[in-house]
Amino acid sequence: MSGSVQGPVLILGAASDMARAVARAFAARGCAIQLAARNPDRLDADKADLETRYGVAVTLHAVDALDVASHDAFVAGLPDLPAVAVCAIGLMGDQAENAADMTKASLILRSSFEGPASLMGALANAMEARGSGTLVGISSVAGERGRASNYVYGSAKAGFTAYLSGLRNRLAKKGVHVVTVLPGFVATKMTEGMDLPPRLVAEPQEVADAIVKAVEKGRDVIHVRRIWWVIMAIIKAIPERVFKKTSI
Repeated sequence: MSGSVQGPVLILGAASDMARAVARAFAARGCAIQLAARNPDRLDADKADLETRYGVAVTLHAVDALDVASHDAFVAGLPDLPAVAVCAIGLMGDQAENAADMTKASLILRSSFEGPASLMGALANAMEARGSGTLVGISSVAGERGRASNYVYGSAKAGFTAYLSGLRNRLAKKGVHVVTVLPGFVATKMTEGMDLPPRLVAEPQEVADAIVKAVEKGRDVIHVRRIWWVIMAIIKAIPERVFKKTSI
């Protein structure tokens, strides 16, 4: 899919800072917005703001990413199958806690891979049957190589990135496009308190604008800031015998 968006835009995980920015970016282009979150009552203020500021229709929907058995029904119950669906669902957690407690690790894996993949799969099937649509998955550069500092979250995102790649390949001739977004660090609650170089940190609106541009231009994989492509290319090129001695 390329060109302007014709139809509603579904935001999955709509309560996050990044998701709110994405909703505003599409609403600014006149798109109707479907906001979906586990507790949609928290989104009343967002709904009112989007409707008042941009004059677009906004609907709220309950979705539980971890309840995979409910995902087909969730998609079928939407008032309209979206033209674009953006998945901003994910959970990082703390690596030390994840390594010590597999229950916590499992929650990260399910929240950042299993649940998002299941939702995107349900939407993919519906869009394929219609013959059109765009799926946008927000993954992470953390999934490009397993690193000691965040390998639980990174492995979940690696799985999600591979899943999106497979969907893109499967749907390429079916009228459905899949965009993989690799933002790097973003100034959200998830990174709050981290001592990060400003050059590596994108603002939520920057991510949102990059997503809209990727959808309109039909791009496949985007790094929001190109410096992350360079950084990860270097990290991936390090030989394993050397890499295992690092602690990045």
